[in-house]
Amino acid sequence: MDNMSITNTPTSNDACLSIVHSLMCHRQGGESETFAKRAIESLVKKLKEKKDELDSLITAITTNGAHPSKCVTIQRTLDGRLQVAGRKGFPHVIYARLWRWPDLHKNELKHVKYCQYAFDLKCDSVCVNPYHYERVVSPGIDLSGLTLQSNAPPSMLVKDEYVHDFEGQPSLSTEGHSIQTIQHPPSNRASAETYSTPALLAPSESNATSTTNFPNIPVASTTPEYWCSIAYFEMDVQVGETFKVPSSCPIVTVDGYVDPSGGDRFCLGQLSNVHRTEAIERARLHIGKGVQLECKGEGDVWVRCLSDHAVFVQSYYLDREAGRAPGDAVHKIYPSAYIKVFDLRQCHRQMQQQAATAQAAAAAQAAAVAGNIPGPGSVGGIAPAISLSAAAGIGVDDLRRLCILRMSFVKGWGPDYPRQSIKETPCWIEIHLHRALQLLDEVLHTMPIADPQPLD
Repeated sequence: MDNMSITNTPTSNDACLSIVHSLMCHRQGGESETFAKRAIESLVKKLKEKKDELDSLITAITTNGAHPSKCVTIQRTLDGRLQVAGRKGFPHVIYARLWRWPDLHKNELKHVKYCQYAFDLKCDSVCVNPYHYERVVSPGIDLSGLTLQSNAPPSMLVKDEYVHDFEGQPSLSTEGHSIQTIQHPPSNRASAETYSTPALLAPSESNATSTTNFPNIPVASTTPEYWCSIAYFEMDVQVGETFKVPSSCPIVTVDGYVDPSGGDRFCLGQLSNVHRTEAIERARLHIGKGVQLECKGEGDVWVRCLSDHAVFVQSYYLDREAGRAPGDAVHKIYPSAYIKVFDLRQCHRQMQQQAATAQAAAAAQAAAVAGNIPGPGSVGGIAPAISLSAAAGIGVDDLRRLCILRMSFVKGWGPDYPRQSIKETPCWIEIHLHRALQLLDEVLHTMPIADPQPLD
């Protein structure tokens, strides 16, 4: 302890509490104190048996990287992500956000040459030393208007959404969370002239690597007649009939024009709504060329924004790619951007996992209610019952949500905007993906889950 009293910097021999307290003093404020504390405690405990690595971490953080430091490693998990306080994220990103860049996007980290266990090297251990990574601006996010100094105060940057939306800067929510609206500008190669040749625009498949190890999808006994159906809403009211897209039309355009809809084109301009307000009317004028939805392979979906204004998408696939919890982010897709928004294999795996979890939890809950929780490892008390009831609360509707995309034209929603939910936006669409729903039926046949029952 002498060393600590002289320098105020702990060593690996000090109590976890002292080390956590010291490392907390260096956090950048992008996350809540509770989340930061849980993340740091978890890391310090994992490093307690590896004193040299813990000392490396303490040196790196307390000197702001002024001294060279060794790799600081934790075990790689099956899906590569770490769960902290109920949120999942990539470990190197979590700690780089905590101690260096609170507004970091997961695609912006590149490891330094001397890092032996960098996340991208796919070793069994992952280095989470924030000073073993450098920040690079990725094509996936526009940082033109963002100061990278960590002491820049987060500010609410809700801008006029009708201005041509190209130089937009990512906005930070007032609480200073990391960006909730994740930006997807067009890649440099994408140009307006090459719409007719999507192959030229497709980003490298490197971002699909996370799905390559998923189990194979069962062969469809019958191909769905329609690959998707699209419902158009104004605020919380559906307007017009649901539009079904035949499987023979893998590319469909949804635009704001008044031509008759049919086949591969859904025109929103000709739909009437007696309750339409002036604000909705104004927003509809800006839909313009709208978006193109493309079904690739057996059921992956890509979106191209043809409009002069961004579209905002709710996509569990993009959430996962950005290291966010499902439903935790809104994705802003800029004019001319072409981006994958749905992966059938990932969706299939997710529905299998959730159905299995719900089934197991329901069985365990029934056993708990009957008072015969088996096994020496079982724990009495209220905590297990709460987590069980949450898992047993997964219903068919939750699984159906995995097969649905939602997209708002012109106006965003979420913590960065005055509208909290997509149902408060003036014009949006909900896309039901039929092959995914067909797979869900098969999953539910093999693993039926009851509708959630409340605990007495």
